Amino acid sequence: MAKLSVNINKIATLRNSRGGNVPDLLKVAADVQRFGAQGVTIHPRPDERHIKYQDARDLVPVVHTEYNIEGNPVRKFIDLVLEVKPTQVTLVPDADDAITSNAGWDTVKHKSFLQEVIQEFKKNGIRTSIFVDPVPAMVEGAKETGTDRIELYTEAFAHQYGLGNKNGIKPYTEAANVANNLGLGINAGHDLSLDNIKFFKENIPGLLEVSIGHALISESLYLGLENVVNMYLQKLK
Repeated sequence: MAKLSVNINKIATLRNSRGGNVPDLLKVAADVQRFGAQGVTIHPRPDERHIKYQDARDLVPVVHTEYNIEGNPVRKFIDLVLEVKPTQVTLVPDADDAITSNAGWDTVKHKSFLQEVIQEFKKNGIRTSIFVDPVPAMVEGAKETGTDRIELYTEAFAHQYGLGNKNGIKPYTEAANVANNLGLGINAGHDLSLDNIKFFKENIPGLLEVSIGHALISESLYLGLENVVNMYLQKLK
């Protein structure tokens, strides 16, 4: 069974829109774990427009499952991760002004940089994952960086699946096979939803973890958070 890590960025976005502490980010993190999620994901950005750096610290005593922090490894982010020491850090090459993550790493071009950053995290006992497009060369490049896992960037799959094109899974299956052959763990995330998650999971050999936020929180507005978390868990079996 692939693990479900709930990205709670959207809860922080809603909270920040009015100031104060409603909804309570820490309570939501505790609740999704109580409902069965095996992890909590956050993605702090330099402008702190949703998750604040202090949130990352405040979540430490709350997250008793897997704690995954995503972000672009600028120095401020690296220092935060080294301070918090989550279970996993996922490196994402998003620009400061990106609305959301929109590309994986060029693991060949940025090999030396990634090797240096990953080495620093691994010396501190933090599992590493690299956000990559489903391209065999990028998966092979990820292996050269020393990362423990890759996270497949799934927006293209989700878009094609929504159009009725199930062949959009093929590059992901191929990339997963390459990762498995290289001994890399496989995570996935971006635009995965209740509609497409079961099909995705069934076609990705060795899938260890999915990180889902926007769709899961949006679906919860209609179906309820506890219900939606359990629906994902059923589909990931």
